Amino acid sequence: MIEQLDESERAAALDALGEWDFDDARDAITRRFLFPDFSAAFGFMARVALLAEQHDHHPEWSNVWNRVDILLTTHDAGGLSARDVKLAKAIDALLD
Repeated sequence: MIEQLDESERAAALDALGEWDFDDARDAITRRFLFPDFSAAFGFMARVALLAEQHDHHPEWSNVWNRVDILLTTHDAGGLSARDVKLAKAIDALLD
């Protein structure tokens, strides 16, 4: 069973994920990524899709031209879990 992060774990995770925001209504983390154009945004989404498959954890996301919005939450846990934090860190590493 996947455990939801408690309040102190959630706070520590958000501190470690400086660019991600907390969505209290969904108990999720979100981030907007901006790219020079649609091709760059779509290429990023393809790389995230491969990561999501490796992590067996899939984002809720949307794309409009050069923008990709990602929301991570663990439905099986009923909210934010360590799986979301791990995938967020892996996504951030794509940009390094």
